[in-house]
Amino acid sequence: MKFPILASLAASASAGTILWDGRFNDLSSSTDLNNWSWGNQVGPYQYYIHGSSSVTAYVNLSPSYKNPADSGSKQGAKITLDSTAYWNGQNMRRTELIPQTTAAINKGKVFYHFSLMRSDTNPPAQTREHQIGFFESHFTELKAGWLSGAAGVSDPLLRWCISGQCDKWTTTWDAGVWHNVAYEIDFTANTVGFWHSTGGDDLVRVVAPQSASTSSNGADWHVGVLELPRSGYADSNEDYYWSGVYIESGSITTSVSGPGSPSGGGGGDSSSSSNTPKPSTSSVPTKTTLVTSTTTTQKPSTTTSTVATTTAGTGGCTAGKYAQCGGNGWTGCTVCAGGSTCKYSNDYYSQCL
Repeated sequence: MKFPILASLAASASAGTILWDGRFNDLSSSTDLNNWSWGNQVGPYQYYIHGSSSVTAYVNLSPSYKNPADSGSKQGAKITLDSTAYWNGQNMRRTELIPQTTAAINKGKVFYHFSLMRSDTNPPAQTREHQIGFFESHFTELKAGWLSGAAGVSDPLLRWCISGQCDKWTTTWDAGVWHNVAYEIDFTANTVGFWHSTGGDDLVRVVAPQSASTSSNGADWHVGVLELPRSGYADSNEDYYWSGVYIESGSITTSVSGPGSPSGGGGGDSSSSSNTPKPSTSSVPTKTTLVTSTTTTQKPSTTTSTVATTTAGTGGCTAGKYAQCGGNGWTGCTVCAGGSTCKYSNDYYSQCL
């Protein structure tokens, strides 16, 4: 009688169908990201949102960078912001990877999985806003640090946001704690929910699905971080550790080990792994606040940040300062908020400045 119970538990822990696998298992080192281009769309990621230095300045891979409980991954990624991490002439530091896939990751009900950690070495600044794991329309994302326009000087919290509303879930972002996340997105019902756990614990739905403008073209989810500028605060190096990145449909996989076993390459970037603290293997309780209520892809998905909340669609909506306001294939807001104007950058990207 015990065997059916065990089988049922296993099924509930790993039950989805992977639509796109970004767990870094198919990369021998981060330099493999250089193989991708708009004319040669290969590998699991589009790599074009970064600064002017070599790829190893911004992305490095190592088994020590993954959540130890994530047995489905051979390695994790350390994504870095440094003094050169300015993309395309912008005044925001950014290092971001975009899923390279034609799979229907923006259709029906899907789950966007990832685990995130910071260290005491090169920690994210608490005095600037950081947008993490975000979509182009910012209908859902994590944010860390002082929110632009907020009172005070600094903020130690990690937050989950819906369309700029960042009181849905918060926790103090302590060093060495893996935060396991799944966005529960229903593109048909226009809702998004939030699943979370720490360390090796199974994911639990902590915020039920809520209404959202779930806008995505399937090539605009940003695995990485964008830091908004703030006058009077100098740049410092910041490291973000990522593990267990994948998108699935069907029932959610709640086990942090993820579905399947790792396959493909994955030796890691040994040159950079020796001087970085190994992420904690333990699950550390954190204080949280809940509010329950690969082949070719599409045209380039240019990216941006928002300070003011934007609304998807062009009908009367307004894009905040620093937000995208135009470009080939752009379907979002084209009118900029007061004090900024829409400036052409290239055929695929215009920004409110």
